[in-house]
Order: sequence, then structure tokens, then C-alpha cells
Amino acid sequence: EATNDRYVPRAVLVDLEPGTMDEIRQSRLGGIFRPDNFIHGQSGAGNVWAKGHYTEGAELVDSVLDVVRKEAENSDSLQGFQFTHSLGGGTGSGMGTLLLSKIREEYPDRMMTTFSVVPSPKVSDTVVEPYNATLSVHQLVENSDMAFCIDNEALYDICFNTLKNPNPAYEDLNSLVSMVMSGVTTSLRFPGQLNADLRKMAVNLVPFPRLHFFMVGFAPLGNPKSAAFRSTTVAELTQQLFDARNMMAASDPRHGRYLAVAAIYRGKVSTNEVEEQMLNVQAKNSNYFVEWIPNNAKTAVCDIAPKGLSMSATFIGNNTSIQELFRRV
Repeated sequence: EATNDRYVPRAVLVDLEPGTMDEIRQSRLGGIFRPDNFIHGQSGAGNVWAKGHYTEGAELVDSVLDVVRKEAENSDSLQGFQFTHSLGGGTGSGMGTLLLSKIREEYPDRMMTTFSVVPSPKVSDTVVEPYNATLSVHQLVENSDMAFCIDNEALYDICFNTLKNPNPAYEDLNSLVSMVMSGVTTSLRFPGQLNADLRKMAVNLVPFPRLHFFMVGFAPLGNPKSAAFRSTTVAELTQQLFDARNMMAASDPRHGRYLAVAAIYRGKVSTNEVEEQMLNVQAKNSNYFVEWIPNNAKTAVCDIAPKGLSMSATFIGNNTSIQELFRRV
């Protein structure tokens, strides 16, 4: 919170070309970001991982770290860092992983969470996506604590089939991702009956340090026109959370098994009902959960629902079928 009741996001925006930054500055929300936190190069990475990681990106990384340091010092109790980047291009994959390892060096005890857009089989922008992704995944395995895998194709499918939106724009895809991002960190910002911070999540979801690639989902999602004809209950939210069509990564959880899951409910929900539904899901689908981790569902309940909804839920699952994503690459 800055002077005169103005709220400023603690965000650092980085790119190797100025075009995207100008677009954000001119957008509806461009005015809320701090101007010093826009950092960009001039030439772009040209979809080349090495340019982002070794040449262009390495020149820019020190100025980024200065801004990150300043923001970290201004925060009261720093929980960790959230990265949003794509693994297909040059900047997000090359420079993103470089920043990740540098910040890891400087803040070894803080949580590193990444929201990584993984190249999808049908929606492809560039030929070299598989190479960039392969090089990045190696870094993510080493340096991040939690990686939430997001896939443009799966987001398009959700827009077409669930939200019944025939021609989705990037804004629609981004709003889906932002709902999940807001759900993951909601307990840090609002009071609740059962809190879960990033560290609690990681402890509950990661059985082995390298297996930290998660699938994410959100509920309620549906055709806005039929919203008046639906009732949002905990049972319905839970059912939609575990639905394969609701996953934001293009791999089917029914082809694998859940090592662990976390569900974060927001709004006026009773914790008793939440526990009941989770036990119910585990009992019904017991063969989709590994038997060597008992009670592998974590729940959290936050009192404040997102804007425009009475209650919502965010899903994070550590499923073995996430390997389909990496197989495709």
C-alpha cells in the first residue's frame, strides 16, 4: 500500500524486448504497476534459449536482481517468489530459469513457485519449443519448489467446452490462470478457518523433491448464461475439481495416479462438509490414489470468496500422468 490509499502490486516485469512492456503500460491495469519495476532489453531473445540464459539475459539479470532485492526488503515476512513464464520461447525459458537459479542462490530458504506454460501438442508458435522446454525443465527440477504446469491447449479446451466461448482471446486464458494463482496464495492474504501457506502446500504435495510438477484446476467454471440455473455447493465444487476436463494441463489424470492433492476452498463453506467430500472422493476413487501415502488430500478453507462468486475452489494435484506433458516434448 503506497500513499493516498493506492495499492501497488509487488511485481517485477521482465522481458528482453520492449514491445510487451509497452502493451502492459497501455492496458487497463498498466497504471497500477510501479514504473521502476518494468525491466526490458532491446533486441529480444528470438526464441533462442541460449540467448535468454547466457548472452542477452545474462546482461540484464543484475538489474532485475536489484529490483527484486528492493521489493524483498520492503516485504514484511517474505514467503517466497512466484514466477510466471512460458517454456516455449527464449526469454521465459532461458532468462526465466537463469533468474530462478540466481534468486535461489540469494534466498535459499524461500519458496520458489513457478507457473510454467508448457508447450502444447496442437497450439504451437515456434519450431524450437521442444528444445527450449527440455533445457528449462532440467533447471526447474533443480531450482523450483513447486511448478504448476499450464498448457495453452487445455486452456483453449476449457474455454470452448466448459465456458462455451467460441473464440477465446489471451485475456480469457489469462483469467483462468489468474484465478488459480489467486487461489493458491489466498491464505496468505485473507483470514480463514484452515490456512495453508506455500510451505505447507509443498510439504503436503511433494513426496520426493524432484516430483514437484503439479496439475491445477479451478471451480466453478461453466457457461455464464446458465449460471442462474446452477447452485454452487461444496459437493458440486469437489466434483468439478476432480473432473479431467477441468485440468489446465493437457494430460489426463485418469491415466495416472495421484501422489497427493490439495483443495483450497473459498467462501462460506463448512470445514466439516469439505472434509466429508474429500473423504468421499478418496473412497470412491481409491484406485486413482497411491496406497503408500495414506490421507494424501490436503484441504484449506478461506472465508473470503473471489469477486462475483459465492464460493470457489482451487485444485492442485501431483499426478503421475503429468509425465505425458514431458513425453510429448
